[in-house]
Amino acid sequence: MIEIINYEDRYQPDFKRLNLQWLDKFELTESYDLEILNDPRGIVLDKGGRIYLAMDGSRVIGTAGLWKESEHEFELVKMAVDEEYRGKGISKLLLEKCVEEAKALQASKLFLFSSTKLQTALRLYERYGFKAVDVTGSHFQTADVKMELSLTPN
Repeated sequence: MIEIINYEDRYQPDFKRLNLQWLDKFELTESYDLEILNDPRGIVLDKGGRIYLAMDGSRVIGTAGLWKESEHEFELVKMAVDEEYRGKGISKLLLEKCVEEAKALQASKLFLFSSTKLQTALRLYERYGFKAVDVTGSHFQTADVKMELSLTPN
């Protein structure tokens, strides 16, 4: 059974490995990615964010995080699923956990940066209600997609 847990520092090598797996595959790895992957506690957690891990027993098979942009806005960051586990709904579990937590933190908006190279991920975000917006404010040179999800009731 797959379990979603809070990040612990002992899993940093797994967090880095899983994210580099897809970043390198699509030639998207940038220096800012490495900053986050090398110091998730300092860059994400100590600044009010969250990181979650998908576990299959004692094995880390997925990651996703929330980086705190402001009091009511969070960025979805570092969503990754081990290649062996793709297509099994793990990314949905991680995304749902992040959306649920953003709402609990009283966020009004969740946003993300991505790439048109990642069509499977983009379709997932669209299914969860994320809408494409102009790409502004990105730390990433390779980000050619920005999506937002409003968390406030209409």
